[in-house]
Amino acid sequence: MIRAGIIGGAGYTAGELLRILINHPEVEIEWVHSTSNAGNPVTDVHMGLIGDTDMVFSDSHPLDRVDVVFMCSGHGASSKFWSENSLPAGVKVVDLAQDFRDESEGYVYGLPEVNRDRIKGADKVANPGCFATALQLAMLPLASAGLLHGDINVTGITGSTGAGVKPGATTHFSWRTDNVSVYKAFTHQHLKEIRMTLSQQQPGFDSQIWFVPVRGDFARGIFAMVTVDTDRTAEEIAKLYSDFYASAAFTHYTDANIDLKQVVNTNKALIHIIRHEGKLLIISAIDNLLKGASGQAVQNMNLMFGLPETMGLQLKPSAF
Repeated sequence: MIRAGIIGGAGYTAGELLRILINHPEVEIEWVHSTSNAGNPVTDVHMGLIGDTDMVFSDSHPLDRVDVVFMCSGHGASSKFWSENSLPAGVKVVDLAQDFRDESEGYVYGLPEVNRDRIKGADKVANPGCFATALQLAMLPLASAGLLHGDINVTGITGSTGAGVKPGATTHFSWRTDNVSVYKAFTHQHLKEIRMTLSQQQPGFDSQIWFVPVRGDFARGIFAMVTVDTDRTAEEIAKLYSDFYASAAFTHYTDANIDLKQVVNTNKALIHIIRHEGKLLIISAIDNLLKGASGQAVQNMNLMFGLPETMGLQLKPSAF
């Protein structure tokens, strides 16, 4: 059994991670660390786990008792943690924060659709961001064929869980329900890792990505729409996407139109294209907490430990 520890155990991503790992046939959770909830039952915070676990949050994080540690704290916390703690030999790390997504400090960027073999041999993996995952999966086949040229226009709508568990002015129910708003237009922090991966696939990539993130009035999921210029036929592009994702465990191209409920509560990414008069629309849908965070983290752990990539991740979507 793989012994796992979780640091930053009180947030949404940690809650989803617990839900998956409790039911993973090859994982035993050794401890769940939380400075704000130490000594309290995990189910006091993650109430959806009532009946599934009697664990309590720990105020310590004995790294020598685990085989893998998941870092679920906020951005910047991982760098601080590792400046104060040493990683024992043989212990692997999957970090869900953005601190090491630039592949510094020996981390491998954890997007299996392009880095599967590198992840298999990695000791430290930096899990991609949620929007970064959705947008890269929309564009990677084009980049791999050298077809990303000119401006790239992106709109992506995300659920409120993407803002984290701490209530805020733009997350509480009275403001969020029946409401839509734009935030971080053209400046979202995930653009950096998106450009890094696209440049690796398409050397010399220099297109502008005009990304407009939108707050949706729902809890979870990302629905992204990417528009680019193309001189290829719809059939050529569909084949490109189908071939590129033919061996992907969770990312699927479909000729049918897609909707958000098909992916919510799963580790799937669904991709659909529409071509019209020289314009190509790529639609990408994921669950921001699963394929965009905790599900992908477990997918990466599976690869790092030589397990089947899909183990513990056969989840039913919320669709009817």
